[in-house]
Amino acid sequence: MKKFALILSCILLTARLVSAQSNAILFTENGERFTAILNGVRQNEKPETNVKITGLNAEFYKLKVIFEDPAMGEKNMNLYINQGSETSYSIRKNNKGEYVLRLVSEVPVAQAPPSPTTQQVVVYHTTPTPAPTPQTGTVTTQTTTTTTTQGNPDNVNISMGINVGGEGGSISINASGMDVDATQTTQVTETTTTYSSTTTTTGNVPPPTSAPAPVAYLPGYTGPIGCPIPMAPNEFSDIKSSISSKTFEDTRMTIAKQVLNDRCIMSSQVRDIMMLFTFEDNRLEFAKYAYDRTYDIGNYFKVNDAFTFETSIDELNGYINSRR
Repeated sequence: MKKFALILSCILLTARLVSAQSNAILFTENGERFTAILNGVRQNEKPETNVKITGLNAEFYKLKVIFEDPAMGEKNMNLYINQGSETSYSIRKNNKGEYVLRLVSEVPVAQAPPSPTTQQVVVYHTTPTPAPTPQTGTVTTQTTTTTTTQGNPDNVNISMGINVGGEGGSISINASGMDVDATQTTQVTETTTTYSSTTTTTGNVPPPTSAPAPVAYLPGYTGPIGCPIPMAPNEFSDIKSSISSKTFEDTRMTIAKQVLNDRCIMSSQVRDIMMLFTFEDNRLEFAKYAYDRTYDIGNYFKVNDAFTFETSIDELNGYINSRR
């Protein structure tokens, strides 16, 4: 009986630990890229604007945010996670111009929406990722040096006549040139070269190919472009359903802004999301936020259909003019 109770306790404890695991979502409101370090260990390998860290099993963590832009530096913060929940935090500037961590939303992990494809999802780890080891190799070169010594192959005959005091005489010298065989010396040189997996090419290299022409995501549109690639219709449909499923407008606004942190949207899609808000000021707030994240900003007049009052249209127009 005691053995059974012990086994049951272990099972309940294990289930409790599993259910207590939490997630944290960190994102910057203005799209600054950053690297998150929890308790001294880097979590995302490259800077991102939106990072989701899963598998957290403690309530408090020491968080260091290192921005990709060196001029922005880094910031130490305290991260609190309610057990069994998915907590979203925004990294933003306060009134003093300092970056702070602000709680945005909190839901049970079981009720959390699925992560979008553009969100960087990492599993919490406590072991630093080792740096790649450079590969080394040995290159052996052989150099052959040939030295040739050439003699005089021809016979040399020298005749000299001498007449001294009327007495004649002659001296004959016959010299044969001596042939010397060519000699060859071979020298072998071994050179050890250390190289890495990254190859750098110098010298005359062909110029890079030109970038392909931009894709027309909105047939017939030739106006100004606010962001490069708008989201696909099926992705927008999922996002719109996720926003509309929330009861409170504050939560809808939080999700609507969060999904646009690293996405591009169409003017017509901005209008559709605005219609999910009941209050005019919330529609205006989202219209201002989405302007810099809209593909066809030349069509932004379409969002005016979501307003009830002309004063909202005038205020949005003034905001757009200030951004140009």
